[in-house]
Amino acid sequence: MTAPLHETSAGESTATVVGAPDAPGTPDTSGTGAKVIQGRSPWQIAWTRLKRDKLALAGAFVVVFLILVAIFAPVIVGLLGHPPEEFHEDQIDPLFGTPIGSWGGISSDFLLGVEPVNGRDVFSRIVYGARISLLVAFLAAVFAVVLGTVLGIIAGYFGGWVDAALSRIMDVMLAFPQLLFTIALVSVLPNQFLGLDGSGVRIAALVLVIGFFGWPYVGRIVRGQTLSLRNREYVEAAQSLGAGRLYILRRELLPNLIAPIMVYATLMIPTNILTEAALSFLGAGVKPPTASWGQMLSTAITTYEADPVFMVIPGLAIFVTVLAFNLFGDGVRDALDPKGSR
Repeated sequence: MTAPLHETSAGESTATVVGAPDAPGTPDTSGTGAKVIQGRSPWQIAWTRLKRDKLALAGAFVVVFLILVAIFAPVIVGLLGHPPEEFHEDQIDPLFGTPIGSWGGISSDFLLGVEPVNGRDVFSRIVYGARISLLVAFLAAVFAVVLGTVLGIIAGYFGGWVDAALSRIMDVMLAFPQLLFTIALVSVLPNQFLGLDGSGVRIAALVLVIGFFGWPYVGRIVRGQTLSLRNREYVEAAQSLGAGRLYILRRELLPNLIAPIMVYATLMIPTNILTEAALSFLGAGVKPPTASWGQMLSTAITTYEADPVFMVIPGLAIFVTVLAFNLFGDGVRDALDPKGSR
């Protein structure tokens, strides 16, 4: 026979089993021969599952490493490279415009070689390019998640004409050609806008456009989850006790939506990285000479036959970054799945 659960602290509970034999080596602190069993919260269970997923942990390690590289880019370049916008014509063959030496001019002074024609340090530009990709991807994901969560939970909870109107807006947004709109918008942007200039204007535009076209995906997921949660017993109990709609949305529904929102946010970031790289490749990204991985790939088109290394390095940076985020996102999804066995 078991005694009822009693609260010990926030988010934890224990159950006292009366008359149960102690496990070997387990100290009896109660003096009655009973054993105390401590419960685990859903987040503790998810963390235990995530620690068992080696691929997810490897992806998380790479993600953290890339974030640190982006944050400390000036320090890293100061120790191991050269300024990203500095030309090194002495490293370029004046006849062919290609780097002197093999493998794109890789040496102890230029760890990843130099760019054809102008001789800029590829290592420095890769490091600074990580800043642009991660900054745009993270900010656009935050913008999309916040907007999609707010509109999705409103559509799912209120239903009726509110749900119908927001759902039709989501359908229109999902059918809109994002790339063409972004290219057209960037082409008419002024060099200075709202206190920003140059690449700052482009970065702000990329964040807003990618995030604005990404919120319907989050909104649909949140709406579907809200539809299944709004008729649960704890929501009806809160309504019967006189709780207002804002309280129910904030205290009853939103905490139960955090898990799917987190999963989709982690899987949205690599998509945003690819979108930013594609826009930079098409000339709608940051302005030169600001470093960007997609821009480096676009520049490499004219020189890949003479210097293929210059195309491989930024392509590999995009591949590794997206793969790491996808592995980590899959691990988070499996860990937060209540039906998962891992």
